Amino acid sequence: MNHRERFFATVRRQEVDRPASWLGLPTPAAIPNLLRYFKVNNLDELKRRIDDDVYAIGVPYHNPPTNDIGCSLFFGKSGFGGSQDHRTLTAPGFFEDMTDPALVDSFPWPDPEEHIDFHECRRIVREAPDDMARMAIMWAAHFQDSCSAFGMENALTTMFTAPEMYQAVIDRITKFYLDCGEIFYEATKGYLDAVLIGNDFGSQTRLMVDPDSLRQYVFPGTKQLVDQAKSYGLMVVHHSCGSIYPIIDDLFSLGVDAIHPIQAKAQDMNAEKLSHEFGDHGSFFGGVDAQYLLVEGTPEEVREDVARLKRCFPTGLVISPSHEAVLPDTKPENIEALFEAVHE
Repeated sequence: MNHRERFFATVRRQEVDRPASWLGLPTPAAIPNLLRYFKVNNLDELKRRIDDDVYAIGVPYHNPPTNDIGCSLFFGKSGFGGSQDHRTLTAPGFFEDMTDPALVDSFPWPDPEEHIDFHECRRIVREAPDDMARMAIMWAAHFQDSCSAFGMENALTTMFTAPEMYQAVIDRITKFYLDCGEIFYEATKGYLDAVLIGNDFGSQTRLMVDPDSLRQYVFPGTKQLVDQAKSYGLMVVHHSCGSIYPIIDDLFSLGVDAIHPIQAKAQDMNAEKLSHEFGDHGSFFGGVDAQYLLVEGTPEEVREDVARLKRCFPTGLVISPSHEAVLPDTKPENIEALFEAVHE
């Protein structure tokens, strides 16, 4: 099997020579240490060195200084919020004190056509390796952005005290991402395999919002985003950190192919439980603990954990760190052990 074939077979829960694997998204601060350790010059060389299966492609969105679609909507009242690593969901948001849905268009919503270049999208996807699974990182975090729009506490309060206002804002955010998707998916039609979207719904121990509220206010937008990607023939990977056990079936029912990242130390998110209860419903990414194991553990402990995951999921799990970002405190020798164990 080549990388792309292995990816599709793993997500489709078919027989594989070994489960597919994905490095994730090293942060800029983590990259130099990884390159030094593996004696390579760039991330592309690193992915070849570790024999990675998935090639992630960020949706090019021009909004200096971040140039990041994950920071495309800035609702903060106290100045620019910086990169994804430095912004906050808890700061006061543009809609903080508003309850009238008619005010939703008082925010200066950006026009995606002014920030996404059709030809650049086509070029970067066509230039990606054709033997690896090409997965776009769209995010389209409509729930998280709704929290930023009000400030998180105000957003969750507004959901119950002024539900029409909350719904108007999250629907408008969803429309923005659908418009972004239309440009990107049209530009990359026939060259892309999958897309990662998502929102963080969970804390370490439970959901941040009750399941019924997510089903009422959030999942209709999720369904639109999933259906749009599916209409272009793409596999959909849905990201959510934290303990999200009560809504896993919901996400699969919405058409999601795989759930990322199985936060290993979160409540009810152990691989044995998920494989037993949801192994016939959909697939997963992640599983290798990034909170402790990859930071404080030994390479042998990492190998043992990957072997456990392979027993739980002979297929149906793209083995990866249990967080999308590889952070600077992650030991490179543990990344090496992770991929060596996947290949054993």
